[in-house]
Amino acid sequence: MPIHLRAEPGAYAEACLLPGDPLRAKYIAETYFENVKQANSERGLLGYTGEYNGKRVSVQGTGMGCPGATIVFEELCQLGVQKLIRVGTCGGLQPHHKLGDMIVALSAVPADSTAMHLVANEPHCPTGSWELIHGAVHAAKEIGQEMHVGPIVSSDLFYNPDEGQYERWSKRGVLAVEMEASALFTVGALRGVLAGCLLIVSDIVVEGAFTRISDDEMRAAVDRMTRVALDVAVS
Repeated sequence: MPIHLRAEPGAYAEACLLPGDPLRAKYIAETYFENVKQANSERGLLGYTGEYNGKRVSVQGTGMGCPGATIVFEELCQLGVQKLIRVGTCGGLQPHHKLGDMIVALSAVPADSTAMHLVANEPHCPTGSWELIHGAVHAAKEIGQEMHVGPIVSSDLFYNPDEGQYERWSKRGVLAVEMEASALFTVGALRGVLAGCLLIVSDIVVEGAFTRISDDEMRAAVDRMTRVALDVAVS
């Protein structure tokens, strides 16, 4: 039994959604799953397993930031999970983004220490699993969800003292900034499991301005993203 996810092998399904917020994991389980069982509550990292469209699937909160989230990723692998799909929020870095848009991440610039430590600081490009990327794009098209596909960046900092960094990332074609995907993609590669990342643009950080999504818009966008992720998870 792992230290932080106090569960036995088999408590989690082959595919697991990974929101940062444990309460969002609870919401997803209660809203979308049938025959729900709680898999974990240790340290407030809420995790659940149930059925979606007749197929077994799990959801597990990870908390914020690569170091803590990587503990969750590693322990899910120990428990036999084979598909890890992050469902989170991000700051949009491109002027054409709209609040509530969905981003399917191809790769994640490792602007964090965890992903680089995992590969002994060698040059490295954390990349999502094509099977999950391809599936997410098609599932999003089916429900008419607007999306952007491309590179993102994972940062250790939410309150960034370098005010010009967002603009530099934007000019290099990075779509969004978040805090967990680089480590997720790296763990997926090292452990031989599929790893993907879907994000909702909750903030837009371009041209020196910061815009935040409303709570109602956030709920609607998260529901759209969750349906896409679940379709990918059980496909």
